Amino acid sequence: MRLAIREQKYRISLHANDEMAEERCEFCEGEMEQRRILARFRYKGQTIYVENVPAWVYNKCGEEYFDAPIYKSLEEIARQRERIQRVISFPLAEFDMAVA
Repeated sequence: MRLAIREQKYRISLHANDEMAEERCEFCEGEMEQRRILARFRYKGQTIYVENVPAWVYNKCGEEYFDAPIYKSLEEIARQRERIQRVISFPLAEFDMAVA
């Protein structure tokens, strides 16, 4: 079973692992590849980033799918976010800046 992230919503796919690897994306027609990614994960209104997460990723559009045990591990990491010791920061712009 895999969980997919699309527009910050999580979906469950009940395909077997080998079937998912052969499946083409319904949007980009890309092929699925197994990779390790920097995953952005939202949990209870907060976002964390987790490095080196095993994921299935379509090679054209980049849509990401997680096996169910991986998703559960991400949830557990998010539940223990106070134990995360490394913090990153990044610039945050307001979209209206482009219009001004």
